Amino acid sequence: MKYVVIIPDGAADRPSESLRGKTPLEVARLPHINRIASTGRLGTVQTVPDELSPGSDVAILSLLGYDPTENYTGRAPLEAVAQDIVLGPDDWVFRCNLVTVGDEEMVDYSAGHISTKEAEVLIAALQQRLGTENLRFYAGVGYRHLVVIKGETFSVRTVPPHDIMGQPLKKHQPKGKNAARLKDLMTASREILAEHPVNKVRRDLGENMANQIWLWGQGKRPALESFAKRWGLRGAAITAVDLVRGIAKLIGWEIIKVEGATGYFDTNYAGKGHAAIEALKKHDLVVVHVEAPDEAGHNGDAREKVRALEAIDREIVGPVLAALEASGEPWRILVSPDHETPLDLRTHERQPVPFCMMGEGMAAARPGGTFTEANARKTGMHVAVGHELMEYFLKR
Repeated sequence: MKYVVIIPDGAADRPSESLRGKTPLEVARLPHINRIASTGRLGTVQTVPDELSPGSDVAILSLLGYDPTENYTGRAPLEAVAQDIVLGPDDWVFRCNLVTVGDEEMVDYSAGHISTKEAEVLIAALQQRLGTENLRFYAGVGYRHLVVIKGETFSVRTVPPHDIMGQPLKKHQPKGKNAARLKDLMTASREILAEHPVNKVRRDLGENMANQIWLWGQGKRPALESFAKRWGLRGAAITAVDLVRGIAKLIGWEIIKVEGATGYFDTNYAGKGHAAIEALKKHDLVVVHVEAPDEAGHNGDAREKVRALEAIDREIVGPVLAALEASGEPWRILVSPDHETPLDLRTHERQPVPFCMMGEGMAAARPGGTFTEANARKTGMHVAVGHELMEYFLKR
């Protein structure tokens, strides 16, 4: 049996004024995903437990069959694994966004989706000025970076910057034990970044400047049981973001890099589809993660969210489905967002998301209709504990 899981990050939504009361899934042309939904199984899954925040870290752990209430240690530790950062048992790691602030408000959680090349220069400057033997900045991809702090203790509550767009910074500063340390670092970053040559160029070009860091998603060294030990299957992941790479690495999967995969609207959709088809030749299960719908949701950009969904259907789901059907082997395919990122809210929500699956032994119990949030709810098929969906997909 060959298995494919396709995760259009943040694809689930709610009726939006910008789409005349429809959701992106209702507007987008999705012939291949709709075929899976109408001829296979369609339902909803609760990927985020009540006690945890609706982040991609929590939701993707659920989708891959791991109970986040037992395995979640924070987002930043998972990204540290992807970057091969070795954490000691007492080290703390924080996600470090390059952001744009103005008038003491969060203007842009991604600093205009700053390029990795520009960001690396800024992170190097921060390391030179603020780094010590016990504090180090690590450059990641685009606006997404990390800070590791040794020899200190934290018990803090932090807020993702994409949750507070247009809101006062003061209301959302870190709170708790040693929170002052984080606030001091964020404040100190302003002076270093404000007049940096990279930001002067961005300002002259009319682009959002990366004029502050924002620390969040903290945690300590993680550990997960290997997927092969749990299910006896060899897996691979195709993604442009360190969060998913980190989870994949922890569970023993191969991480397949695709040239031109950016984690944004301009990602190489066709390349991801081709890579998935090739990966199935030596792996039992392949996961394809696409970040673009989530980024569009955070930006409140209905047009780009619809375009991203259509590209996923056309360039990934369609070719992969055709390859599976031509393989002569038994197979199953699952399509599911990890969480909602509603256009009108521009942040993650914890409501159940639609999923559809098709393949060996997955004939529809009853007609499911097209792949929309409303149709998925109508089927009455609901997986209340998110990490149990993987077992249903693999073993049902």
